[in-house]
Amino acid sequence: MSTFSSRSANATKVALVLAALSIWPAAASAQSNVIISGGFTGAYERLLPEFERASGVKVKTGSGSSQGTGPQTIGAQLARGVPADVVILSREGLNELIAANRIAAGTDVDLARAPLGVAVRTGALKPDVGTVEAVKQALLKAKTIAVAGSTSGIWLTTDLFPRLGIAERINVKVTPRAAGAMGMVAAGDADIAIMPVSEILRAPGVDFAGTIPAEIQLVQVFSAAVVAGSSEIEASKRLIEFLASPRASETIKSSGMEPLAKSK
Repeated sequence: MSTFSSRSANATKVALVLAALSIWPAAASAQSNVIISGGFTGAYERLLPEFERASGVKVKTGSGSSQGTGPQTIGAQLARGVPADVVILSREGLNELIAANRIAAGTDVDLARAPLGVAVRTGALKPDVGTVEAVKQALLKAKTIAVAGSTSGIWLTTDLFPRLGIAERINVKVTPRAAGAMGMVAAGDADIAIMPVSEILRAPGVDFAGTIPAEIQLVQVFSAAVVAGSSEIEASKRLIEFLASPRASETIKSSGMEPLAKSK
């Protein structure tokens, strides 16, 4: 090989190394800030390490309620400037954010859906929840019923309980977050809670008594989207694509939800 050819080959190698070094720090430094509500959290926490390993994207996670009032709703956090690239929450809550122009157009994706179920303290007698009348009687017998002040709790207190004719006959405690309602049941401060099944299955100190009947059921869809103004658009889209992929389906199923991934 001539001296010129050798120098040319070495120059090419150096250029490739420099190119790789210039690209790697950018990939390694990519970070997506996520704010997530409780419903999809069980699956998300199990899936996230795999995504970070495969993508090189680092994810920082915060939490908030899908809907409701108070400073810890996802909408309130975005309004006061909490850093966020991705939100994961109920479809109802996401639609509110879309209407408020908080979401990058066309980035919303439905990930999974979960029915409402009943939780009782670990070891407590599980009430019959197989029929509408059985659920009604279980609610009437409970000294205290815990619900979250987010999507499911709003629906229960404004729709279902009045529809069953028991709104004025039951003692309902509304907590800002589902974890608070689950904590009340675990501590014995509430007899039962009604929550998305995915939240019940991940909560310590409670047992799952069953889903409520279809006639009085609210099946919540949990969705993800990129926040308007995100500086990590591509990393955020990759995370959502991973969570919505068939690869995530088994984890989502084992977390008490039905995956909505499109088969390829």
